[in-house]
Amino acid sequence: MIKPKQQQIPPQSNQAGFTIIESLLAILVVTILMVGVAPVIVLSVATRVQAKRVEQGADAARAYIDGVRSGAVGAPNPPIATTAFSGNAAPSSALPSCPTSNSYCSGSQSLYCVNLDENNGCTSNSNKDLIIQAFRNGVPARPQNGYKLGIRVYRADAFSTPGPLKTMGVDKAKAQTFSAGALDRKSPQFETTTEIAGNNTSLRNLCARLRNPGNIANSCQ
Repeated sequence: MIKPKQQQIPPQSNQAGFTIIESLLAILVVTILMVGVAPVIVLSVATRVQAKRVEQGADAARAYIDGVRSGAVGAPNPPIATTAFSGNAAPSSALPSCPTSNSYCSGSQSLYCVNLDENNGCTSNSNKDLIIQAFRNGVPARPQNGYKLGIRVYRADAFSTPGPLKTMGVDKAKAQTFSAGALDRKSPQFETTTEIAGNNTSLRNLCARLRNPGNIANSCQ
């Protein structure tokens, strides 16, 4: 008579699956890694956003200058009295009405709206729109003689809070391309000067604009 062989039951392993403690430790490790990496990701994104905003400011200034040179955009008025453009005051913190995109704001021939969001015109509560402060020298009624043009590009939301706007010449202020610059709304995103040649520009006109007024021997004849 053949005896049936007794089937052996394999012993259960004490390492099968994860225990609750191991799962909690894994969650804790992942959480610590996320907490450590998250600030780096946030700073990286903020830096890219701010760098893009500064780049847009430079592009807006170039487009405005091209428009003035071609005659599509009128010359800013009135001309400033000072010959030192760096000392020209920043605009008031109260933004006038700017209902029309890519045009001068109402009642102003020196603040220009650059619309970059989905709404028409520029408003102080927009974090995308830009405001160009434009100023020039020369005779008020004769921009055709040519003039020196100054440009400062501000964020539209720089006008949303009280307090003076800043300039590079007076405050040594300029928007930074890294993340800290995103918090500095009052500084210009971009600032530059250029020469605009008019239809009647002459050597005497150029001399009058470019000469050093502090040098009495430097005269335009």
